[in-house]
Amino acid sequence: MTALKKPLIAVNLKTYPEVSGARAVALAKVCESVSNETGVSIAVAPPMTDLAVVVQSVDIPVLSQHIDAVQQGSTTGHVPLGVVSACGGAGTLLNHSERRMRIADIASLVVDCRKAGLATIVCTNDIAVTRACAALEPDFVAIEPPELIGGDVSVTTANPAIVRDSVDAARGVSPGVGVLCGAGVKNGVDVAKASELGTDGVLLASGVVKAGDPRKALLDLASGFNE
Repeated sequence: MTALKKPLIAVNLKTYPEVSGARAVALAKVCESVSNETGVSIAVAPPMTDLAVVVQSVDIPVLSQHIDAVQQGSTTGHVPLGVVSACGGAGTLLNHSERRMRIADIASLVVDCRKAGLATIVCTNDIAVTRACAALEPDFVAIEPPELIGGDVSVTTANPAIVRDSVDAARGVSPGVGVLCGAGVKNGVDVAKASELGTDGVLLASGVVKAGDPRKALLDLASGFNE
């Protein structure tokens, strides 16, 4: 199990058709190659059905896209922490805008994941939620205004204040928590702006998954940490 490191590019594959089945492994290997070439930590969150096979195929951190606050056993259709751990996952996203969670469940899962050695990236949609989730002391919070997700304009351009203020809010309550930003992030310029605003990296999806050349896109993103 490979740990998450800063600065971090976290690539959420969602359930896009471009990364179904064997294509999830192929893209994860591209992420691994770029990480090895650039020295930038890249983590990938494949579709849930591909988690185990991706873990077995690469040495970079592989994240679950979600974990449910349920126990293993009679919980058909859920994703318990123990299943992710048994697959060899390095950690999980929590509270993504497409899979919102109750704060009580986030709190309990952050604690349980820490005990199990799994990293947590808790997604947030505004400054108040960022502050509340950072107080739970996950490994990272990731500020993503929902209205910008999947768009053509990066949050670092459309609303740099929410990134800067989220960094301040998170570190004001938990100085050790890493801060990522996402929504519309697609290139090295966006990453460089995110770094200038105080973040520890980015969380993105379509900017890599839907890129005509994912390797080229990842190399560009990684270059942003050197600008």
